[in-house]
Amino acid sequence: MEAQHLSASTVNVRLAAVRRLAYEAADCGLLSPELAAGIRRVKSAKRLGMRLGNWLTAQQGRTLLNAPDVNTVRGKRDYAMLALLLGCGLRRSELVHLIVEHLQQREEHWAIVDLIGKGGHVRTVPVPDWVKAAIDAWTAAGNIKTGRLLRCVNRTGAVWGQGVTEKVVWWVVREFAARVGFDKLAPHDLRRTCARLCHQAGGELEQIQFLLGHVSVQTTEQYLGCKQRLREAVNDRIGLEPSTNPGT
Repeated sequence: MEAQHLSASTVNVRLAAVRRLAYEAADCGLLSPELAAGIRRVKSAKRLGMRLGNWLTAQQGRTLLNAPDVNTVRGKRDYAMLALLLGCGLRRSELVHLIVEHLQQREEHWAIVDLIGKGGHVRTVPVPDWVKAAIDAWTAAGNIKTGRLLRCVNRTGAVWGQGVTEKVVWWVVREFAARVGFDKLAPHDLRRTCARLCHQAGGELEQIQFLLGHVSVQTTEQYLGCKQRLREAVNDRIGLEPSTNPGT
């Protein structure tokens, strides 16, 4: 008989069914608990490759950035949120924990300093001028001088609370993505977009790794013998820069 090649997803679905049968059989006394436990411990098949996700072109990124109404307080916040995701490649968790004090100048360039990312890795993220302008417009409108950068905004435009959740970031991205016709766009897709646009703009791979913090910056420096540059940062000019600064 010719061997049948099944995908990892198909194998895992069938394995889950076998596990359920083993559990039910043991519960009915048809199978020993030890044997049932052994069946349930069988590992799932590994899925080869990786999820690619979505990317936006620079033009699509600008379209998304233009979706919020920057004449409103909430629009200024949402524009700043999208700008940080697209222009700095932040993760949702990093964005919601970002505080005003993180924003400092290094080498004559604005940066998010000592950002704690995935795995507890600490990195410095360059902030392009247009992203800093978006942040300034939001903090001025919301009278935010310290603490969490992003806050809740009610229907009357009043800023309240001590921060936003990752779900708020998710819904903001989905709301404006749907408004401009980009289906199934997630916050992490904006991080991917930032990486791709940096690369298309001629950014060095090492500098993009520094920017996104995929690995420890210290480890990257040791392996590659390079150091992160903040002046003329890799994400300064990637095609998303508006001709004027909205909301100012």
